Amino acid sequence: MPVYLDPNYPSNSMATQTKMFSNRPPAAFHERSGKCITIGLINNMPDGALDATERQFLSLLNSASEGMLVCLSFHALPNVPRGEVGARHVSKCYSSTENLWGKSLDGLIVTGREPLTPNLTDEPYWESLVDVLEWAKNNTNSTIWSCLAAHAALLHMDGIGRIRSNGKYSGVFECDRISNHPLTADAPSSFKLPHSRWNGLPEDALISCGYSVLTRSADAGVDTFIKQYKSLFVFFQGHPEYEANTLLLEYRRDIGRYFRRETNSYPLMPRNYFDRETAIRLTTLQNEAISQPREDLLAEISAALEMTRIRSTWHSTSTRIYRNWLEYICAQKELRLKEKALPSQHTHNPVSPHQRISF
Repeated sequence: MPVYLDPNYPSNSMATQTKMFSNRPPAAFHERSGKCITIGLINNMPDGALDATERQFLSLLNSASEGMLVCLSFHALPNVPRGEVGARHVSKCYSSTENLWGKSLDGLIVTGREPLTPNLTDEPYWESLVDVLEWAKNNTNSTIWSCLAAHAALLHMDGIGRIRSNGKYSGVFECDRISNHPLTADAPSSFKLPHSRWNGLPEDALISCGYSVLTRSADAGVDTFIKQYKSLFVFFQGHPEYEANTLLLEYRRDIGRYFRRETNSYPLMPRNYFDRETAIRLTTLQNEAISQPREDLLAEISAALEMTRIRSTWHSTSTRIYRNWLEYICAQKELRLKEKALPSQHTHNPVSPHQRISF
């Protein structure tokens, strides 16, 4: 069943103007139904990735929402640095998170972005993100914090700092389920998931602060973990929403930065991602770029990347996990609706107002 755009918020996004999505929810959408849920997406990605990120989450939610009606709205933090094009897109297609105060959403997704400063608390949008964190605890049934947003959330809530690795975690990593949990129900015991980050969170610190780790990669560390507030907070260090070619595009971007001398290090090739022939070709070009750079080499690398075809080996598992998340939100909303209806019902077995369906 398709995802619909919330008519109360801007909806001129290029990513939404496809036959796959409708601009308005159908008449069947009813706020008093547990199967009709509202989800907000706070897209913090840089200008060049705004549309792609919208498309990725829309597609994943669409795949996961069979039997449900999902009404989606786009939101933006104040003070996120934007160029002219990005600022215009956000002003036309997004609502400020400040418009959420005094309201509630059934679910929320908050993306990360590349940091501008070594200390996350120095990011220009830090205070706005903290406001969203505190609001989401009591005004959503569940919130997903993705990548940098997860790191920022833990730093604010529990003082857990991220640790920079010697090399970037970039590629498709094997992840293992380490606990039976409804969020990963029916997912394989071992599955692949993209990661793209320099930093990670220490598992012992998470556990000591009451977080439950659901999945872990032997090579990339903690993958998915949760903590229950009034809202269930779900944290992804990986990127289940990534399309097949997202890591390829990031790799090409980072190679461009090397050629423009914005960095002194040639980027690591995404692991377990390219086929063997492509990996060999790209390694040869990398060695040449480092030892004997020439002007037309970047064009050769781009051509090699354009010729390869990537298969999304993680799509089915990502869809399963997001479906479990949506089902949890539906169950929470249904319980809340029943609790609200109790005063008007004459029953000798009322449901406790504190009862919740928790993971």
